[in-house]
Amino acid sequence: MDESRKIKIGFIQMRCTAEKEKNVEKATRLIRELAVKGAQIVCLQELFQTVYFCYEENFSHFGLAEKNESSTFQHFSQLARKNKLVLILPYFEKRADGIYHNSAAVIDADGSRLGNYRKIHIPDDPGYHEKFYFTPGDTGYMTFKTRYATLGVLICWDQWYPEAARITSLMGAEILFYPTAIGWEHQEDETSRETQLEAWRCIQRSHAIANGVYVVAVNRVGREKLTTFWGNSFISNPSGKIMCMAGQENEEAGVYELDLNHIDIYRTHWPFLRDRRVDTYQLLDKKWID
Repeated sequence: MDESRKIKIGFIQMRCTAEKEKNVEKATRLIRELAVKGAQIVCLQELFQTVYFCYEENFSHFGLAEKNESSTFQHFSQLARKNKLVLILPYFEKRADGIYHNSAAVIDADGSRLGNYRKIHIPDDPGYHEKFYFTPGDTGYMTFKTRYATLGVLICWDQWYPEAARITSLMGAEILFYPTAIGWEHQEDETSRETQLEAWRCIQRSHAIANGVYVVAVNRVGREKLTTFWGNSFISNPSGKIMCMAGQENEEAGVYELDLNHIDIYRTHWPFLRDRRVDTYQLLDKKWID
């Protein structure tokens, strides 16, 4: 097989503070460490520049947002170019006065910006008041043809929807990246915690299996306000096997090699895409079926 289809994926699972500059400095240091280890594509966690401010509805938090051509982006574009890295860079986007998105930019290995995905599914739960801050994304599902692979990027709450994974895979994604901020409320019991964590792993592994793609889930870690973020960032192969996984409490920056030639092997042996009956799926465009 063509050795050029082997690539190294890096992920960064880190704690965040209220000091934006320190979060950016830490991410920069960890990206450089991953580059030394041979990483070619690096994904950061959802809203990595800040604490997870959506635990409350507070108008002052809108001041954390950035335009999509800020000095922060220039910094990471230079970092990507210097280290020949593809970067998946989540951020709180100010699109215009009164319009904000939960977004992720994809920067190619030459430092060029390939595009900007805006989170489509926006949750509203205790401790996750995202509808207060974020306008649902209007980019549609997207793929990004980078120097090393064709990527799909979906953000956190998007990860629970098989439709999003399917469409992005059908558009050509070889790897689905899910930058994430998910955790437990501090008072939850151990059984509830285990159940939620296993469901989170299971749904994303199922996307890998059903679509014959690699899945990379990158979560934050540590205690913030109402939530203990559970880490457990992982990479799944197209058969749903977890190939590497970070811990539950510690910051980690890991690298793992994937062989993209295996995608065709999995899809040939488990031909789920071949056997789809698209002529029977018309009811999927309805919110509810009475």
